[in-house]
Amino acid sequence: MTKSQYLTPEIISRLDNLSLKARLVVEGFIVGLHKSPYHGFSVEFSEHRAYGPGDEIRHIDWKLWGKTERYYVKQFEEETNLRAYLLVDQSKSMDYRSDKVSKLDYAQILSASLGYLMLKQQDAVGLSLFDSEIRGTIPPRSKSSHLNVLIGEMSKIQPGPETKISPVLHHFAEAIKKRGLIILISDLFDNPEDILSGLKHFRHKRHEVIVFHILDPQEMKLDFTKRTMFKDMETGEKIVTEPWHIQKDYQKTMKDFSDFFKKHCRQNNIDYIPITTDNPLDIALGEYLIKRKRIG
Repeated sequence: MTKSQYLTPEIISRLDNLSLKARLVVEGFIVGLHKSPYHGFSVEFSEHRAYGPGDEIRHIDWKLWGKTERYYVKQFEEETNLRAYLLVDQSKSMDYRSDKVSKLDYAQILSASLGYLMLKQQDAVGLSLFDSEIRGTIPPRSKSSHLNVLIGEMSKIQPGPETKISPVLHHFAEAIKKRGLIILISDLFDNPEDILSGLKHFRHKRHEVIVFHILDPQEMKLDFTKRTMFKDMETGEKIVTEPWHIQKDYQKTMKDFSDFFKKHCRQNNIDYIPITTDNPLDIALGEYLIKRKRIG
């Protein structure tokens, strides 16, 4: 078993320190890169980047060459060329869990891990937490010390009231003046057409967009074996039913829900990544890395 296989969402969630969670996830991911479908993608950290045409030979790190037999040069602060914005849904529905890890736990660890990885790559990262309104915003910075600021804000994540995603997206589409990468982490439990309108607003402003659609496995399967009471976590509404009565129609509804975003995100050049909370975080980091390489 590899190091990354030990780092399942359940194991990571048991740790108290969010910074440690992020570091272990990212380091486990990097260790597994050469054995994964993302073979050939490199992670260049803030201290170095690959030597290329036009670089001065005197900037080559010869000690690193001795270890890797590859040429790397010093990565300078001003070479940062990506500004990323993490938009994290902390609404009440995100607090659902059918096992050890809630959607909110998963979103918190994922956002911290992405922040850690991007800062290591010398990219500027910002963060916004929202539910029915914006609860906290940290502007993008690329200094490694910025991770402490991001982690501090992420550690404050608390499930809020109902979800209102669309107004938040439209607000940020107008507020963010410099083109960048928008990363939305949410269960998308709101009107799909309204959410799509907000996502298209970002594309109209020429931002790149990734949507990580976080769901609990039971939200896709409804695999309950006995009479169950279901409670809406945001409205408090309750129903009691035999799950097998509604399972087939429910699964079709959830598939249609996901397919809507898959289809329309593809049409608008938006990366849509559906992921359940029992999946390793490597999947999300790998998808980010593919997007990062594509946009340069």
